[in-house]
Amino acid sequence: VFAINGFLRMAAALDIGLSTKCVAIPKEMGMCHKIGYSEMRLPNLMGHTSMAEVIQKSSTWQHLVHTECHPHVRTFLCSLFAPVCLDTFIHPCRSMCAAVRASCAPVLRCHGQPWPASLDCHRFPGDEDTCLAPLSKDYKYSHKVLPKPTCQTCPAVEEFFTHKRVLEVFCDSNFAVKVKLSKKRTAFEDQEYNIECQVEFITQGSLLPYETQSMIQQWLLINDKCIERMTPTHRPMVYLLVGNIEEGIILVKQVYRWQRKDSQLTLATQKWRHHKCL
Repeated sequence: VFAINGFLRMAAALDIGLSTKCVAIPKEMGMCHKIGYSEMRLPNLMGHTSMAEVIQKSSTWQHLVHTECHPHVRTFLCSLFAPVCLDTFIHPCRSMCAAVRASCAPVLRCHGQPWPASLDCHRFPGDEDTCLAPLSKDYKYSHKVLPKPTCQTCPAVEEFFTHKRVLEVFCDSNFAVKVKLSKKRTAFEDQEYNIECQVEFITQGSLLPYETQSMIQQWLLINDKCIERMTPTHRPMVYLLVGNIEEGIILVKQVYRWQRKDSQLTLATQKWRHHKCL
């Protein structure tokens, strides 16, 4: 939950005057719900003057928020698209912008998009002003640092294999996750995907099953070009994603199509419980 008082720096801020109004954050802006406030200023800090424009422009950022590329990506974007309804505009600090850009710009590049000029960090105030600053450096030490997914070349989808070969791959891997994917259309006619992760047959080291599930969901959202290849139709498809964690980075190295008629994956996963790797 976004506690605004925890981010504020004490100094002078921009007077709003009578040029803006308070409005409820619309239901279409899901990324800015449950952030600690329910009303926003319009026009916003992006210069959007109508709610229709706010909804349309912010919708292009929903996918980035879902990747969780940075802990503050939601706070940063919502402070611009749906600024809190106070007596003054509270901008994000330049340091928050820089931190979010460092983590999230590579995700945008993975999707073929540059970091936009409208979010140039130099346009935001320094930390000595009243602005939304990142949490203290102590924050990262009080939370478990998990491996991160990254943009990678999509592994080929394997459809022909033996259970013995799959067991060999399991032995050389940190995780194996069963994933169900299906396409859906959004209100803006974009392709989106339902992602269901069910963690099974895992050799996960120090990771817990729910952590592995979350990381694989992030990998799929960042590497959505791989999902496009894996979901040629709107019919749900099931895959087994197998990979390693190398130097804090999640790498998926094998993708197996899990077909009902195929007994090899089922056989491999049954044998895995008692399998001894060489």
